[in-house]
Amino acid sequence: MTHYPLPASDLARLGFASKPLEHLDALIRGHIAEGRYPGAQIALARHGKLALFQTYGAAATEGGVREAKDDTLFLLFSQTKVLTSSAVWTLVEEGKLSFMDKVSDHLPEFACRGKADITLQQVMTHTGGFPANNVSQATWTDHARMRAEVCDFALSWTPGSRLQYHGQAAHLVQAMVIEAVTGQDYRDVIRTRVIEPLGLGHDIYVGVPLDQQHRCADTYAPEARDNSAAFRSAGLPSGGGFATARGMAAFYQMLGHGGTLGGVRVFSPRLIAYVSRNHTAEMGDHQMSGIPMHRGLGPHVRGDSDRIRGLGTIGAPVTFGHGGVGSSYSWADPSSGVSFTYLTNFVSPDPWHSARLDRVANLVHAAID
Repeated sequence: MTHYPLPASDLARLGFASKPLEHLDALIRGHIAEGRYPGAQIALARHGKLALFQTYGAAATEGGVREAKDDTLFLLFSQTKVLTSSAVWTLVEEGKLSFMDKVSDHLPEFACRGKADITLQQVMTHTGGFPANNVSQATWTDHARMRAEVCDFALSWTPGSRLQYHGQAAHLVQAMVIEAVTGQDYRDVIRTRVIEPLGLGHDIYVGVPLDQQHRCADTYAPEARDNSAAFRSAGLPSGGGFATARGMAAFYQMLGHGGTLGGVRVFSPRLIAYVSRNHTAEMGDHQMSGIPMHRGLGPHVRGDSDRIRGLGTIGAPVTFGHGGVGSSYSWADPSSGVSFTYLTNFVSPDPWHSARLDRVANLVHAAID
């Protein structure tokens, strides 16, 4: 079993005030008591040490209640996007890619339908112009077909002219670029280049092996969700990852500390500084009610706007991270050395979802001394 990289410490020793975190604990317990979600996990880390790791409620409620445990894996949804992008970062650091490369430099057939000049940077900042595209379920086990369907994506608007969240399309493109450049399955690239070197092989999966799927929490929503073995194995690059909260908090510790964790240097400080800065200024995201999302090349950044989604209103401007639809968020604050992850297993609709995320994040920010 992989050795988890963050040694345990305590809140006081790492400079956290206890009262806001007591409020956070009460808030989560209240949500579960109200039936907002069956289960949750949180993890809080600072300066390379784990300050708090707590599991709540149930991993599954149908066919008998299954208690959530500390090794329970929660569906990350779009938190997966940063993991996929991190594999692209490794290829940039090896000189095999540039963020300014055209996608068609590596996937020549992507040039069809007016997409010849779209850059990797545009894809990664959600300005590529093809937000509505997705692939068929048949591609989950046939990546040659996935590549063909991705390359056939159609434009909705002129690339670079507006910002609109690409829920599936952008990271499917990144995954196919990763496979074209490496000759390997993108899931293996993420695992061998990022997850395993950090000591997180037991805590983060993009594609959960069958022998680990008993650890997966079921995911619930107002509409039906896919809890099948096939979906969990697929590890879709836009939203199919699974993890523990302590795994994601450790991953974001690495990001918040310039690419190194526990003496393992995965990325250079300058690479992390580049991908975690605001590349889209104050452009409003058409998918996010026009809120400026300050997109980096993977995560997004708090910035100085009055409104921001998921990172906390009172968060430091340099705080960056990513969420999962209706369920979760992870972030790092490089100015304080703090990282935090909040995972749940129910897809809650807005406006409640965004309102609770702001409260959750603000309570953590308020605890930082």
